[in-house]
Amino acid sequence: MKVLVLDVGGNNVKLLVSGATEARKVPSGPDLTPERMVAGVRSAVADWSYEAITMGMPAPVRHQRLVHDPVNLGAGWVNFDFARAFGRPVRLVNDAAMQALGSYQNGRMLFLGLGTGLGAALVLDGVVGPLELAHLPFRSGKTYEDVIGRRGLERLGKKCWREEVGHVVSLFRAAFQVDEVVLGGGNVKHLKVLPPGTRVGSNRNAFAGGFRLWEGVGVQASNEALATVPQ
Repeated sequence: MKVLVLDVGGNNVKLLVSGATEARKVPSGPDLTPERMVAGVRSAVADWSYEAITMGMPAPVRHQRLVHDPVNLGAGWVNFDFARAFGRPVRLVNDAAMQALGSYQNGRMLFLGLGTGLGAALVLDGVVGPLELAHLPFRSGKTYEDVIGRRGLERLGKKCWREEVGHVVSLFRAAFQVDEVVLGGGNVKHLKVLPPGTRVGSNRNAFAGGFRLWEGVGVQASNEALATVPQ
């Protein structure tokens, strides 16, 4: 099956189809509505053939619908019928969960996306589920996202931000009892030394996760936005 993967972000919607090597982009932003996104994507991939679509969204997903509109995009996403608009079956998944699925190797893994905010997902023995850690209180009235997201990097400076990332990673690694932590997102490049028990993930792993959702017998995208890694 040929699958088109959409990695929807605040600046661009990144696109890759099964068998292609070069991703394409459609501009995103605070005025992007689902109608505009569909029109832009269909135009950008007019010469690609595909039978199914995975959409990684920067918002919580339950029962194959968004819980609320993405913070950095336009309105109207929650009840939009993507399958009807694209004319293909569509599976929605949280963007961090999609990248976690593509980054997974074995055992128990926590994914943390260090970007504009803080994406997170947990993979336990092949089953991935999204986490909402970004807005949990951390200290001094700040959330985890305030500290290790982009705002924290800009406010603290790189040196202090790196220390906070190491601290938060150690907290989450102990709390979730994982074998390793995978760090993704655009701000990973600012880390000079990785915290213990971590490795760097690639943004292209998001595409790998999108493909995995449709691979093989037993791959599931459940109503709770969970998926099973094919063995």
